[in-house]
Amino acid sequence: MSEPNKNIGKYLLKAFLQGLVILGPISVTVAVIWYVFTSIDNLIPSLSQEMPGLVFVLIIVVTILIGILGTRFFVGRFLVDLFSHIMENTPGIKFIYTAIKEVMVSFVGDKKKFNNPVWVKTQSDPEIWRIGFLTQPDMNFVALEDKVSVYLPHSYAISGWVIITDAGNIKTVQGMNAAEAMKFAVSGGVTGGLSEPKSKEETI
Repeated sequence: MSEPNKNIGKYLLKAFLQGLVILGPISVTVAVIWYVFTSIDNLIPSLSQEMPGLVFVLIIVVTILIGILGTRFFVGRFLVDLFSHIMENTPGIKFIYTAIKEVMVSFVGDKKKFNNPVWVKTQSDPEIWRIGFLTQPDMNFVALEDKVSVYLPHSYAISGWVIITDAGNIKTVQGMNAAEAMKFAVSGGVTGGLSEPKSKEETI
């Protein structure tokens, strides 16, 4: 193959890969949104067939109303607390309910737990630091003095693990808020920091 043809082939391949980079996140995002929308809308098949989207809108509206009633009005808070108390004291159900509730509250509730990003020294020689989120600044309630708990998210995953370490092994993350720190951790450190200078080909 001649040199011009090789250059054209490399250019087309690079353009194709760049197209995948652009379309990939968009396609996955649209697919996830569409899956969530159709799954919720099909909770009442008969109604969704006659008026597509109505069930989805109704569930969103009802969820908003419950959120308002459960946090802004005394009677609403009382009923929510009563239901939560029943669920948390029902054998078998309480483990599932409590776990899901804690996760939801940690990410989107008023008492978010993952809002304090920290650097954690996991090894001293040589020094190795990992990014995480301080979840318990004091472990005295389990007789661990001068210890803290830190959640360490996995890269390219929705999982993570918790470690208990000395308070002296952590320091607050500077220059990133909680959302940026989570993005930095989940992306494997790819996001954040200084942007790389554009190559000559990218500036053409």
